[in-house]
Amino acid sequence: MKNDLFKGIYRIPSSRADWHNYNHGCYFITICTDKREHFFGEISNEKISMSKLGIYTESYIDYLNSKYDDFKIISHVIMPNHVHLIISVDAHNKSKKQDTYNNIEVNEMMRDISKQCGRLSYIISIFKRSVSNFAKKNNIYFAWQTRFHDRIIRNYNEFIETHNYIQNNISNWKEDEFH
Repeated sequence: MKNDLFKGIYRIPSSRADWHNYNHGCYFITICTDKREHFFGEISNEKISMSKLGIYTESYIDYLNSKYDDFKIISHVIMPNHVHLIISVDAHNKSKKQDTYNNIEVNEMMRDISKQCGRLSYIISIFKRSVSNFAKKNNIYFAWQTRFHDRIIRNYNEFIETHNYIQNNISNWKEDEFH
């Protein structure tokens, strides 16, 4: 980014690839809760028992897939303290459906920053905001980590490996780095 300071105080450099615009491609995303607290449920006997917030998060992923035409959440898993997603983005296939994000009063500077970071960051911000708003409306204490981790999936083998990792994440919870 051209400005190294946020509000004249600090600026943490983006971890995004500066050679990629994030408006197209397939991505492996990990979004963690603040302090890795177990907000979404608990795992026992290789099954997750979701909290009210976990159930909402699952339904919101389904909603996003039905709402937008320019991206698809291909695979996902909700863990007690993080969410893994494989998201395919094609900004050339711009959604003809109404984008509710533009109807929400949002800080203009943050909206501009989000657009500069590509469609992927915009999608993640919609997702994180909706889950946070649900928690707030339902008096559920909740917080995300401020950022998310992404990895560009570059070929079919990486896609299959990532998809399998996501599908087996609950059964491998005891070995998970976030456990």
